[in-house]
Amino acid sequence: MAGVLDGKVAIVTGAGRGMGRVMTLGLLDAGASVVAVEVDAPVLEETESAADARGSRERMIGVVADVTRDESAPKIVRAATERCGRLDILLNNAGIGLSFFRAPEIEDYGKFWDVAPAEFRRIIEVNVVAAFLMARAALPAMLKQRWGRIINVTTSLDTMYRGGMQPYGGSKAANEAHLLALAQELEGSGVTANVLVPGGAANTRMVSVGQQADRSKLIQPEVMVIPLIWLASNASDGVNGQRFIATRWDNGLAPAEAAKKAGAPMAWQQLGRQSVNPDGMR
Repeated sequence: MAGVLDGKVAIVTGAGRGMGRVMTLGLLDAGASVVAVEVDAPVLEETESAADARGSRERMIGVVADVTRDESAPKIVRAATERCGRLDILLNNAGIGLSFFRAPEIEDYGKFWDVAPAEFRRIIEVNVVAAFLMARAALPAMLKQRWGRIINVTTSLDTMYRGGMQPYGGSKAANEAHLLALAQELEGSGVTANVLVPGGAANTRMVSVGQQADRSKLIQPEVMVIPLIWLASNASDGVNGQRFIATRWDNGLAPAEAAKKAGAPMAWQQLGRQSVNPDGMR
C-alpha cells in the first residue's frame, strides 16, 4: 500500500505504544507525513527509532503533549499545518483504562464502586474529552479544504456496557456517540468521521497480564493497519458514520468489499429512532 497516502498529513494520538505505534508506522509506510503525539517522551522516541529503521523518520514529527489539556490540541494542529502545510487525517487513538492504575498481575479490577473518583475522571478526560478537543482543533483546516478524515478508536459494543470494564467501556460509548453526532453534522462537507476497532481483546496495555498471560491469543495491533489506510485514503470518500471491525477485514477481498464485510453503523443506529417528538422536530 506504499504511496496510497502520498501528500497526506495525519495526526495520531497515543502514538508511542501498541496500536498507536503500529498505526503510525503504517501511515508512514503508506506515504503520509505523521504528527505522532505521546505524553511519554521516552516511549515516543522508540516510535521515532522504529520509523528511522524503516526509512520514514523525515516524515514523522514527534510531539510530546497531554491531549487532555486545552492548549495541547491547537499546538498539535499547528505542528501539522506549519510544518506540512495541511492536515488531512486525525486518528484519535489515545486511551486508558483501569489497567493504568492497577498492578499488571491483577485480573479483577473490582466493582464499579471500587473505582476512585480521580481514576474515573482521568479515564473520561483521556477517552472522551481529548477526542473532542482534538477534533475541534483539527476541523477548521479540514473544512476549509473540503476533505478530511476523523477516525476514533473506541471498543467493542459489548465492552461498553460490560460489568468490570467501567468506566472504560462507558467512556468509549460516549466517545462513539459524540462522533456519530459529529458525522451527521459533517454530511456534505467532504470531511468524514468513522470508528475503527480491533474487534475484541487486543495485545495492548488495556489487557493486563493477569487477565491474559498468553498474549498470542489476543488480537494483534497489526490488524488495524490495512483498514486504517483505506479509511484514510480517497477510496473511502463518502463513507461516514460507520464503525469498522479490523479483525473482520478480509484482505482477500477488494477493499470496498472488505469494508462492507467489516463495517456496520456507528454506535447504535440499527436500533432506530425511539423517541417521541413533535412533528417537524428532528
